[in-house]
Amino acid sequence: MPLAYVLNPLDRRANDRPDAQWIAGQRQRPDAKLVRIAGDQTLIAAGRLLTANAPSGGLTVFLGLDRSGTPWFACRTEETEGLRDLRSLAMEEALPPEELGILAQARSLIQWHERRNFCSNCAHTLEIADAGYRRHCAGCGMDHFPRTDPVVIIVVRHGRRVLLGRQKAWKPGMYSALAGFVEPGETIEDAARREVFEEAGIRVGEVRYVASQPWPFLSNLMIGLIGEALTSEITLDTNELEEARWFEESEARQMVERTHPEGLYAANPMAIAHGLVKTALAG
Repeated sequence: MPLAYVLNPLDRRANDRPDAQWIAGQRQRPDAKLVRIAGDQTLIAAGRLLTANAPSGGLTVFLGLDRSGTPWFACRTEETEGLRDLRSLAMEEALPPEELGILAQARSLIQWHERRNFCSNCAHTLEIADAGYRRHCAGCGMDHFPRTDPVVIIVVRHGRRVLLGRQKAWKPGMYSALAGFVEPGETIEDAARREVFEEAGIRVGEVRYVASQPWPFLSNLMIGLIGEALTSEITLDTNELEEARWFEESEARQMVERTHPEGLYAANPMAIAHGLVKTALAG
């Protein structure tokens, strides 16, 4: 199973977005596609992504042009029938990977607009600009832009063992890589080292980048890493994790392959954590 949300084929046309006339022309095209978003859900019909081409009266943002030149937009919907959540669609591989990537972009943008109605500088009502990629405050002149929060997610190795943890809210048997938000003034590597030490008490030395994954819950970018442990004694932060432990290579491989005799498994294949464990085991 490929990582979810990573294959977005759209040309976002950043240089054209400020041109309201160009955007209006794209919106009026009969082949324009409109993705409808309700929270973490979208509309599905007969196993296919349901898009509309009628103008939306509410919040609408431009997503980009696909390889055939077809424009894609997204809007918020109040519809309740036929909704499916983006996590289930990814786990079931119910849609093409390219459409999942488009949905991640749509969901993140719509959610940002839902939370950015007023200026954080002067509390004036914000106006939508640049086809949804900027909100402007007429009160103080401040511009607000959609944000993506970087999250480090790391599998730490110690010899032929890997460090994995689990949170109490997760499904029984699931273990995953340790993760946390990058803080202001912090490098990706230092954020990963800090998170592992805070959550499990392990000191990490070398850190290398593997891959990244957009995660539209809530508009995060998961930065996947492999780290090499300098220490091995675990001191658990029970406010963050229910458990953290070292897994021998053979046991971790069973978790990846879903053959562990106790039913333990290493995250879901659609998530970057699963791929990081496989990469760590491959050396």
